Amino acid sequence: MPAEWERHAATWLAWPHFRGDWPGKFDPIPWVYAEIIRHLSRHERVELLVNDASAETKARKTLDRAGVPLTNIRFHRWKTDRVWTRDSGCIFVRGKKSKVQALHFRFNAWAKYPNFARDARMGANMARAAKAEIVQPVFGKQRVVLEGGSIDVNGQGALLTTEECLLSKVQERNPGRNREEYETMFATYFGARKVIWLGSGIAGDDTHGHVDDITRFVAPDTVLTMVEPDISDTNHAPLADNLRRLKTATDQDGRPLRIVELPMPSPVYFEGRRLPASYANFYIANDVVLAPVFNDPRDRVALNTLAALFPDREIVPIYSGDFIWGFGAMHCMTQQQPKNGS
Repeated sequence: MPAEWERHAATWLAWPHFRGDWPGKFDPIPWVYAEIIRHLSRHERVELLVNDASAETKARKTLDRAGVPLTNIRFHRWKTDRVWTRDSGCIFVRGKKSKVQALHFRFNAWAKYPNFARDARMGANMARAAKAEIVQPVFGKQRVVLEGGSIDVNGQGALLTTEECLLSKVQERNPGRNREEYETMFATYFGARKVIWLGSGIAGDDTHGHVDDITRFVAPDTVLTMVEPDISDTNHAPLADNLRRLKTATDQDGRPLRIVELPMPSPVYFEGRRLPASYANFYIANDVVLAPVFNDPRDRVALNTLAALFPDREIVPIYSGDFIWGFGAMHCMTQQQPKNGS
């Protein structure tokens, strides 16, 4: 699997429509999407899923009002349940002769929600539109359940994931499967020679431990990981444990990792519920990094850190205080399609 910073042919997104993901806060969400698409479409093609002709008309109108040119946007009229393309869509990898393949995992809405039949078809639809060979990963004869937000790779054979997401009995994706079986599957389908297991994710994450909220590869030898300085905060202990694991971890060639620490934003609450606000949920596109911010003093630290890590890319802050009520941010909503070739 190529690293996210490698060149993209396109980014896949689904236009927001399910008000249940942002109850009481849906109205600003299409404008957040418009801002994201405005920046992405300047650097790569945007493959945009809309439910039907009426939804496409509304999306076009919103994008036009936001000053977004439509020349680099391709619309697909496919019905979806939700818009978290990172998890419900296929995961693009490179196969023989560096041609793009599409790993079409089974999707079951994070082993939590009942409405996912439309989203379960999204991966195959994306693969066909991208003219990519479809590969359905299996454990034996059983299709694997896996979301894109549960893994992160360095493009060289190292893969990050968490025990909470894949090995816990809570929201269990693949009942009865163990660490060794996952590592074999990662080697077979992702080309992973080393799997780095972290412990738990952050409070408020209803995926139960996705790694893209806590630790991300930012270079072949470098990870950015979230820390919580406040020892009274519920995130302090699990993030400290993850940091300890990273300090003893090695890459695919047995070399220690360079670790960049970034403090969490102050807790974000809505209707009494803590939300999974994290600076780690950024998205790396061609020549640009989209970074979630929360009107927090630590936003500046996060943006400066990303600017130092990606000196050749523009760092674009996207206000996500409302968006995070849907329990996801820039990375959760996007899925990259790498270019063919090395």
